[in-house]
Amino acid sequence: MFIIAEIGQAHEGSLGIAHSYIDALAKTGVDAIKFQVHMAEAESSVHEPFRVKFSTQDKTRFDYWKRMEFTPEQWRELKNHCDEAGVEFMASPFSNVAVDLLEELDVKRYKIGSGEVNNFLLLQKIAATKKPVILSSGMSSFAELDQTVAFLQEHRTIFSILQCTTSYPTRPKNYGLNVIRELKERYKVPVGYSDHSARIETCIAATALGAEILEFHAVFNRQMFGPDASSSLEIHEITKLVSAVKNINLAQQHPVDKSDNSSSTDLKNIFEKSLAVNKDLPADHILTFEDLESKKPKGYGIEASKFREVIGRKLNRELKQWEFLNEQDLS
Repeated sequence: MFIIAEIGQAHEGSLGIAHSYIDALAKTGVDAIKFQVHMAEAESSVHEPFRVKFSTQDKTRFDYWKRMEFTPEQWRELKNHCDEAGVEFMASPFSNVAVDLLEELDVKRYKIGSGEVNNFLLLQKIAATKKPVILSSGMSSFAELDQTVAFLQEHRTIFSILQCTTSYPTRPKNYGLNVIRELKERYKVPVGYSDHSARIETCIAATALGAEILEFHAVFNRQMFGPDASSSLEIHEITKLVSAVKNINLAQQHPVDKSDNSSSTDLKNIFEKSLAVNKDLPADHILTFEDLESKKPKGYGIEASKFREVIGRKLNRELKQWEFLNEQDLS
């Protein structure tokens, strides 16, 4: 299992806040911390509309992306901080220029956001790096994904795909958990889940359904400013999620053989029961169902599972109430 916590724009353009997120997330047990590398002039224009009009300080979305930018030196600081904290630095590029910057930082892999799945110019640039790709499928149909997959295969790019619903926050009826298996069957590659539900059970369910990669947005508090805050997990929730997911993953790696219950022998002897009589019964009494009870432990009388075999048989001695019933008591 590979677990990615995305800071995205939660840093609000503040380098200090970005560093504080690295410190906090490194303690949760995630494997990677992901940023988004936005370079306004390369990827956007003043004509780009806001997805969510949340900002009163940014006149346009272009202005917002401009405010989210870091310098190459600042990105190097963030990359070094992740290295020192023992987590992988990851980022989603949104322009070819951003790929150049990430190559300078020597990232291990690339994350492709849902809006870039059909951006073959960007994909060509990334494919040329020969590094693995994690592809979010949020806004893509299978037909569109087929084209992107064919493109990546043509370039011999190692890739995985994340089921993702581009809805903030995502409601339960739109999780699309069924798509995890469909993606596995269709493309025969590692499949994961990119979450925007702001609920830990979503990623837990995805893990149980076979997701091998998890990605979710992180925020200190969902009441914070920003377009992704309401669809993010808080730090304490991420700690719980990581623990739960690792437990589930461990269980998946150790399947139980239900045909072999030899390890339960001692417990079966304690919990299973023997047949007894529920009243005083005379010798020569013909046993009926109403005469029988089952009592712990197993092994002190005929097994309770064999009660049908004793109904209609005759007692060869008197039995007191609650005595165990054994084969030698029957004729």
